[in-house]
Amino acid sequence: QVQLVESGGGAVQAGGSLRLSCAASGRAFNSGAMGWFRQAAGKERELVAAINWSGGLPFYGDSVKGRFTISRDNAKKTVYLQMNSLKPEDTADYYCAARGSNFITKLPSLYDYWGQGTQVTVSS
Repeated sequence: QVQLVESGGGAVQAGGSLRLSCAASGRAFNSGAMGWFRQAAGKERELVAAINWSGGLPFYGDSVKGRFTISRDNAKKTVYLQMNSLKPEDTADYYCAARGSNFITKLPSLYDYWGQGTQVTVSS
C-alpha cells in the first residue's frame, strides 16, 4: 500500500513559481512511476508530468514543457514538481499519483494510488 501526501500549493501571480512536493509511504514507491496530474474546474484530469524510477526521460504535457520540472528523491520517497513562469491557465487542483509499473502512462485509470490534491491558483 502507498499513501501520498501533497504540499506546496497556493496562490501566486502570473509569472511566479511554486514547488509541489509529494511524500510517499510504502514499498511500491521504490519501483514504480510517479506522476503529477491536474484538474481544472469543468475539465478532465490531465497528466502534467511523470517520472519513472530512475528519473530518466521524464514526460511533460505540451502546455508545461520548458516551465515545469519533475524530479524524485527515492531516498526521501518524495516527488517534486517545480513550476515556473506560471500562467492563469495553470490554475487547477494538482494530484500526485503512483503506479506499481515503472512505465509512464497518461491514463489516470492506470495509476494505483492518489494523493488528496493541492490547489494552485494563478492570478493575472
